[in-house]
Amino acid sequence: MTGVLPSGVVLLTDRLVARGGLERVVAGAVAQGVRWVVLREKDLPRAERAALAVDLRAILAAAGGTLVVAGPDPLGGDAVHLPAAGPYPPPALPLVGRSCHNEAELARLTTEHYATVSPVWPTKSKPGYGPPLNVAGLGSLVRASPVPLLALGGVETPDQVTACVEAGAAGVAVLGALMRAANPEETAHLLTSAFVKAATQKLAKSRNGRTEVPRSGLRPTVPTQGSSLTARSGHGRPQPQSATTEESQ
Repeated sequence: MTGVLPSGVVLLTDRLVARGGLERVVAGAVAQGVRWVVLREKDLPRAERAALAVDLRAILAAAGGTLVVAGPDPLGGDAVHLPAAGPYPPPALPLVGRSCHNEAELARLTTEHYATVSPVWPTKSKPGYGPPLNVAGLGSLVRASPVPLLALGGVETPDQVTACVEAGAAGVAVLGALMRAANPEETAHLLTSAFVKAATQKLAKSRNGRTEVPRSGLRPTVPTQGSSLTARSGHGRPQPQSATTEESQ
């Protein structure tokens, strides 16, 4: 696939813990550079979930962001994120991701475009879920993966974002740190800034021949504030990269 894939800070939703409301958290994160949101909320009836998808796409559209829907039903869009258990084969959509936890699950990937791997660290959203991969385990999966990986689970601080990028992750998937934040704008700014800095340094080192580009990862697009990493339509359709750039479900 030649389109833009999820990278940077990817926000996973959980309206039950979102302080001040889900749309407020998403809007605050998008205002500070988040361009990818994964809509979970699987307990909602389809009609309510589809209406929520419309609202979140509208928030993302102005920033050129993309909404990815957890599960095989894209809810009127064309980007989905599937659980490790299925379905197989994946639906034929422009953007398909999958949750993975180990090398065996990565080996089952076929036409998926990216995957999350988790948990990198212990997570408050799923206490006791693990064991955690830690940075070394993340790096090992990056090297084994046929697709770019997002690090998921317990990512809460700029230092953790940096460690994930240095291990080869194309980005980090964040739920609790943003959903529960008293100030989601400030938290998103800290995390996205850490990604930009780490990705820029990694790319510079790669170009200077001091480090290897991970076999499975893309060279990250490094956004400036307010720039887009994704489709301008805001409806989840990946667009070709320009020649000059570039939680378990």
